[in-house]
Amino acid sequence: MLAFGAVADVLGLPAKEIAARSPFGLMSRIEDGLPVGALDRMARLLAPSDAHFKYRLVPKATYERRKTALRLSSDEGTRLARVARVWSLALDVWQTETEAREFLFRSHPMLEDRRPIDVVIQNEIGAELVLDILGGLKYGSAA
Repeated sequence: MLAFGAVADVLGLPAKEIAARSPFGLMSRIEDGLPVGALDRMARLLAPSDAHFKYRLVPKATYERRKTALRLSSDEGTRLARVARVWSLALDVWQTETEAREFLFRSHPMLEDRRPIDVVIQNEIGAELVLDILGGLKYGSAA
């Protein structure tokens, strides 16, 4: 099972913020609005050479408004946490950021040749499909 602390770390939430490392604490943090910096951090981690990747998670005009408010909406935070969850497990499975990125950005036959990152961004069901593949790789079933 994925540690909520790992998701909080990927989102860049302060280590001293113990509450954000529990399931309900993280849920509250998302509901209250994750900092815009969490989006910037995720975009740098997942696609360091693509300055526009963050706009796949939050549209550009919305991102500009959020920069002023300094917070993401609950829905945007939920999407970001979903991506963070998958990224955390991909890192755990592949052990390096480069290999985790290669997995996420390469078409996968178990996803009808779609890229895992695209499926994860699309919705929660897509994220579960990718998490199942990563779980299979981690725990030994074919993927």
